[in-house]
Amino acid sequence: MTDSPAPDRARAARPPRPAAGLFDRARRSPVLWALAALAVLLLFNAVFNPGFFSLRFQDGHLFGNLVNVVKNVAPVLLIAVGMTLVIATRGIDLSVGAVLAISGSVAFTIIEGSADPASGSTAALAIGVAVAAGLVLGAWNGFLVSVVGIQPIIATLVLMTAGRGIAMLITDGNIVTAENPVFDWLGGGYLLGLPVQVVITALVLAAVALFTRRTALGVLIEAVGVNPAAARLAGVRARSITFTVYVFVALVAAVAGLMVTANVSAADANRAGLFIELDAILAVVIGGTSLAGGRYSLTGTVVGALILQTLTTTVLTMGLPDEYIRLFKAVVIIMVFLLQAPRVRAALRRRRRPAAGSPAAGSPAAASTADPGPAAGPVPPDEARPAPSVPVTGTDTGTGTAPGRPAEQEVLR
Repeated sequence: MTDSPAPDRARAARPPRPAAGLFDRARRSPVLWALAALAVLLLFNAVFNPGFFSLRFQDGHLFGNLVNVVKNVAPVLLIAVGMTLVIATRGIDLSVGAVLAISGSVAFTIIEGSADPASGSTAALAIGVAVAAGLVLGAWNGFLVSVVGIQPIIATLVLMTAGRGIAMLITDGNIVTAENPVFDWLGGGYLLGLPVQVVITALVLAAVALFTRRTALGVLIEAVGVNPAAARLAGVRARSITFTVYVFVALVAAVAGLMVTANVSAADANRAGLFIELDAILAVVIGGTSLAGGRYSLTGTVVGALILQTLTTTVLTMGLPDEYIRLFKAVVIIMVFLLQAPRVRAALRRRRRPAAGSPAAGSPAAASTADPGPAAGPVPPDEARPAPSVPVTGTDTGTGTAPGRPAEQEVLR
């Protein structure tokens, strides 16, 4: 009998690598920690604020704190869905709050100046013009980012600054009020026993999930976010995709503006949608979507938005001043981000690892894992280790690559 080859003996000596199951993948997912934070908030309300979960059915409608959470979160979640796609392409949109204010100002100005403010045709005209204004503003942002090549944070910061001024010019600096039953239905109406805002947001979320997860659109968005240059070389129309996501997020911001202004039957250009862009970005990031672009999670975005609104409703129902809302938001956000950080999760895994599982010094297992030193014979193919890459310092060596960057990365850059 001949001995087995050295590579086979080496493979047999290696411990089998455990297969990553569904539980392990879920444990590593950032969405799990967002769900844990939401569960902690709900548990806190169950212990210290039992009336938080009370529901009542009256006049064919549901009422209660949970209904208020899903109703009030609808505008933020609607914008956060569009923001998720923008961030997935390695972009950002700071102008959604201004777009919200402009759409609401346009709609109420049309209703107030109409000869018949209460008619359905007036409401349809106001909604159509407001949505069209949102599409134009989104096309402007998309043009600056995808065609001109301006950094997204700068391009959208321009409209964020000027948008409030445009909204105040539309309303002449006044709070515009008007009464239109059809238009007010967008803010306070009910459909199938649920608030209309919740139904509209759910339909938009379902449509986005269908188009991005059941077609190639989601993969193309992720490809643009990972490396726009490589995506263009692969035949992906990166500019068209970037332009489209900025138009879409402005569209949903315009719809959210109609919801917000219809809910109070007034358009306040100065305060409508104030800081809503920050809440939308926080909802996306809490849900596990990275600001560096690439992979994204619509489910995580929903959970992140629910965390923010549940926290706000909890503070208000417990009778605490409004000033505490942002403080508590900051604490919860920092905790969730720390739990999502790879280094923190790696440190927690090392602390949970049992000491008995690690081989003791001097044991055969430790000797087998130690560096065997230079071998006398030839190194088997599967045991050969690649030479560590040494970062190049100083000036260019003539190869055309940047200092410290491999040549293949420089080609894709």
